[in-house]
Amino acid sequence: MQGDKLALVKRAMGFLVDSLAPGDRLSVVAFNDYGRRLIPLTRMSGDGKAAAKRAVESLVASGCTAIRDGLDQAAMVLDGRRHKNAAASVILLSDGQDNRSICHCHVKPPHSFHGNRTAYMPNNHSYLVPPSFVRGAGGGSTPVHAFGFGTDHDAAAMHGISEATGSTFSFIENHAVIQDAFARCVGGLLSVAAQKARIPLECLHPGVRLRAVKSGRYESRIDAEGRAATVDVGELYADEERRFLVFVDVPAVDEVAATRLLKVSCTYRDTATGQSVDVPGDDAVVLRPGEEADVPPSLEVERERVRVGAAEDIALARAAAERGSYAEAARILDARRESLSKSCPALAGDPMCAVLVAELHELSQRVSDEREYKLTGRACFLAGMSSHSQQRGSSVRLSRPKSGKGFGGAGSAMFTTPAMRKMESLSEMARQQQQQAPPPPPPETTERDDGGF
Repeated sequence: MQGDKLALVKRAMGFLVDSLAPGDRLSVVAFNDYGRRLIPLTRMSGDGKAAAKRAVESLVASGCTAIRDGLDQAAMVLDGRRHKNAAASVILLSDGQDNRSICHCHVKPPHSFHGNRTAYMPNNHSYLVPPSFVRGAGGGSTPVHAFGFGTDHDAAAMHGISEATGSTFSFIENHAVIQDAFARCVGGLLSVAAQKARIPLECLHPGVRLRAVKSGRYESRIDAEGRAATVDVGELYADEERRFLVFVDVPAVDEVAATRLLKVSCTYRDTATGQSVDVPGDDAVVLRPGEEADVPPSLEVERERVRVGAAEDIALARAAAERGSYAEAARILDARRESLSKSCPALAGDPMCAVLVAELHELSQRVSDEREYKLTGRACFLAGMSSHSQQRGSSVRLSRPKSGKGFGGAGSAMFTTPAMRKMESLSEMARQQQQQAPPPPPPETTERDDGGF
């Protein structure tokens, strides 16, 4: 991470520091051959911000890329806290591949590892994640928001880290907008409103059974009788929504009647007060009309159904591309795009469907051949899968969108909250002001005896 790329990262970090309030705390960890803490968790008062900016400006590019050592240092910072803020997160920024931890794993047999290291295996990136960061039951973990810069980073590893910790992976090819993507993430982190959110579901009619819950990466459980289920959502930003498809078996009826299907509620911890909150929901009831009744499908349900279908096909296409079947991957995406264009929400002019169509088109082009897929396609696929599975805005910022429309990924449009958009807008204005400002004067020089400067 050298030259302009490092300078842009420093500028993005400076924007982050300026965005924090005195009650917020920040620690900066750097990693090359090993990880090291540059400053401890520091309150972002005037002096704290100055210390954080000095730490950031001290960064230089050198050595290997020891991502695991960097995350271990971050884990030590958080595990050693005497006081805990209401919400805590880690932001991981890298433009390379972890070539330090992998070397260690290859030269030592598994039984000689120290601590909680695990053996390195191809396509298994769990060895990069400290145990205290791993998402557990109830959604508890320390989310690691991973940002891969440029086309040389290990997208699979960065995605694996974010997935294991219940967070998102973003791909930033266009270095100029690193700060904007970073700002969007920070806007969400500064607006955490609910934690340990959980949705219980209970069947009401004696003949109704739960068959499946489409919850993405959120853990869901159905009891043995199919009469109850839970979805562990975890942390939510202000104004965020989560939508889950629930499949139920409903008994047949001979007459027109209303069948009470499910009782749905929600529990969470309010971040501001620390108190537990129980939110009762409306019962799910379906009218069982006669055969001649013309009841249109719920656009709300159809909207989520087509999104989930598109997300599943994106994952299938990515699996085909990893096998080297690029034409098959493109066929999967093109078929889904055609089907989606004919769906009820699309025909009704639903804007989300237009975003999905654009995403499927762009991904189809990114998987057109091996070189394109390995250069940008894999990272685009993984960022899109991350956003869909978490229903949270991530970033895909390309230097050369093939569609010519500034592709930003579905997560850029569908899952971004007002707080995230506001912070991103502030970043864009700050960048424009910096670009319009006159360049700084050249440093003063002193003539030397040898005639040089």
